[in-house]
Amino acid sequence: MRIGAAALAGGILGVVGTLCFLVAFGTDYWLVAIENCGQFLQPGIPTQDKDANRTELILHHEGFFWRCMFEVEPSSKASLFSNQPEYKVCIHGYLFPLPVAIGDVPNHIYDATAVFRGFWTLLIIAALVSALTGGSLLICGVPFFSQKLYKVGGAFLIAAAGLFLVLLLLFVLWMEVVDVKRYILQEKGENCPNAEVSLFYGLSFMVAATGIPLEAVSGLLFLMCGRALEARR
Repeated sequence: MRIGAAALAGGILGVVGTLCFLVAFGTDYWLVAIENCGQFLQPGIPTQDKDANRTELILHHEGFFWRCMFEVEPSSKASLFSNQPEYKVCIHGYLFPLPVAIGDVPNHIYDATAVFRGFWTLLIIAALVSALTGGSLLICGVPFFSQKLYKVGGAFLIAAAGLFLVLLLLFVLWMEVVDVKRYILQEKGENCPNAEVSLFYGLSFMVAATGIPLEAVSGLLFLMCGRALEARR
C-alpha cells in the first residue's frame, strides 16, 4: 500500500515536472528585453504611422524556436502576452541562447561563443528525451510493479532534472557574463550605441526552474519504490 501511494505521488510529480519542461521548451519567453533607442527606428520591424519626434520602445522575447520583436509606444498597453501588435518580426532561434553571427562571417559583431549554441541545443533535447523516456518506462512498470522499470525510469527522471539544471545554469551564466546588450542590438550594428536595454528572465525560464525539483523528487520516489519491491522479493 505504501509503495502504491509513493508511486502515485511520484507519478503526479513526474507528470507535472515533464509538462513544465515541455512548456519551457515550446514557448519563447526565456529571455525578455525592452530596448529604448530614442528616436531610432529599427529596420524591418513593422510600424504604423509614426511621428519623427516620438520615442518608441522595442520588446524582445526569445526561446528555443523563435526570436521575436515588435515596436510599441511607451504609453501603449501592449504586452508580451496580450494586446500585441498585429505584425511582429520573428526569426528562427533554434540555437538560442548564445549570440549568432549577422551577415558574412567573419563579421565585426560576430561572437565566438556562438560555437556553444549547438551544445545548449543538444542538452535541452537530451533532457526532454530523458524525461519522456523515464515517464514511458514508468507507465509500463506501474501495472506490474516492475522494480527494474521503476529504477530505470526513476534514473531517467533524475537525469532529466540534472540536465535542465545545467541548462538553467548555462543560461544564467550567459545572462550575467556575456554582453547580452550587444546581442539584442546586433541588427542595429553601431547605429544606436547608447541604447538602453533592460533584461529579464522570462516565464519559460521560471517554468523550467519549477519543473526541476518536481522531476528530481519524482525520480527519487520511483527509485525508492524499485528498491522496496526488490527487497520484498
